[in-house]
Amino acid sequence: MEDFPSLRITSCNDAPVRDDRDFVLYWMIANRRTRCNFSLQRAVAWAQKLKKPLVIFEALRIDYPWASRRLHRFVLQGMADNAAAIEPTPALYYPYVEPTKNADHGLLAALAKQACVMVTDDFPCFFLPRMVSVVAKRVDVQLEAIDSNGLLPMKAGDRTFTVAHSFRRFLHHNLRDHLLEFPQEEPLAGAKIPRAEASLIAAIQKKYPPAAKELLQASAEALDALPIDQSVGDAVMDGGSEAAQQTLTTFVKSKLARYGDERNSPEADAASGLSPYLHFGHISAHDIFTQLVDREKWDVSKLSGKATGSREGWWKMSPGAESFLDELITWREVGYNMSSREKNYDRYESLPDWAQETLADHAGDKRPHVYDLEKLEAGRTYDELWNAAQGQLVAEGRMHNYLRMLWGKKILEWSPSPQDALHVMIHLNNKYAVDGRNPNSYSGIFWCLGRYDRAWGPEREIFGKIRYMSSENTAKKIPVKRYIENYAPNRLFR
Repeated sequence: MEDFPSLRITSCNDAPVRDDRDFVLYWMIANRRTRCNFSLQRAVAWAQKLKKPLVIFEALRIDYPWASRRLHRFVLQGMADNAAAIEPTPALYYPYVEPTKNADHGLLAALAKQACVMVTDDFPCFFLPRMVSVVAKRVDVQLEAIDSNGLLPMKAGDRTFTVAHSFRRFLHHNLRDHLLEFPQEEPLAGAKIPRAEASLIAAIQKKYPPAAKELLQASAEALDALPIDQSVGDAVMDGGSEAAQQTLTTFVKSKLARYGDERNSPEADAASGLSPYLHFGHISAHDIFTQLVDREKWDVSKLSGKATGSREGWWKMSPGAESFLDELITWREVGYNMSSREKNYDRYESLPDWAQETLADHAGDKRPHVYDLEKLEAGRTYDELWNAAQGQLVAEGRMHNYLRMLWGKKILEWSPSPQDALHVMIHLNNKYAVDGRNPNSYSGIFWCLGRYDRAWGPEREIFGKIRYMSSENTAKKIPVKRYIENYAPNRLFR
């Protein structure tokens, strides 16, 4: 256990390790996978050290904010993959899906009473930090939260970075050593731990039955029976580690070479499609990075020695790979930096002072068009491109990243106040986007209001010094005609 990266471990309480109890408990809440998972690796190490069986507990609540058929299906498909991956190993997998609100009351506490030590995932966003904090105070056994979010441990950042350039430069100075501390590819493979027999938790499972196979397969009938928002239909993509690996393989083989030139075009289909899987932990950034660099025939010795903060040249890879890594590492992990260090990362008051000042200066500007939440959600505006972007979000559970920026800018333009605009963006994104409720998605939303950006001129009505975007200018830069035809709400929902 001495070789485990210490920056990735957070002790959540002062309770002791209780080696006279029955098993090591891994409470899987964010890194919902068996590959390249520091949390699982840490739990296996504890089981080996204590010579105890390992129980892996993955639960799905019924009343999390924006709980819906779409999100449940995606998570359940991941649970099915985990069940198949863990079944031949010595560990015992316990998937629990809450059938009604508060049906799980007392379940985690019962498991904790039999646990020698508890390991969980350190995810800095949504309700998860509060949940872990509450549990840590209530259990009488040591609880560790493990950071398996990105290539840079969250604790490695020495400050909250306010612009991408400074974070990128920090990465150039500090990431190299962390590239030598990757998680084990298959922590359970060959793990020398006692086999966990079902009898260990038989009494608990009798009171809280594990999810049935039909439910883990996310059948239509099983989903229909759950008291969740059924109006948010299934996403266009399947969830789970298997689907994540297939998506990664397709991207590396067919899209990576043109990613740098075509990723901003929604009609080019050059985006990776990996964001939903990263959010739910069905794939890790380490796994993606490893497979990409294998394709590039790259190793760490090729890194540039110059920490310029430039988006190109530091990795010494192909243009497509460099462009993708800037998204995967710089832009994704700067959001984790923010949300792990700033409790108000999802509040309007977290915007830079200059952004709040300029938006306040223009709060009274006349809005030529104002739309309420109902009309925005339905995609009923005068702007065909915006309507199409919203239509894709509602119908498929995703939106092209470049159009997501335009989508947010127009909501600012059409809302009575910037605070109202933020509320609408967060609600629509978190309700419909499979990759919502994530540090990276909050980065995108708040970027529309000035986070990670600078003041721009000329100063405009409503926007002030906030960077301006319009559908007209977007249509001049990238092809959108076919996109509008495909996703206009009157075509999707007639």
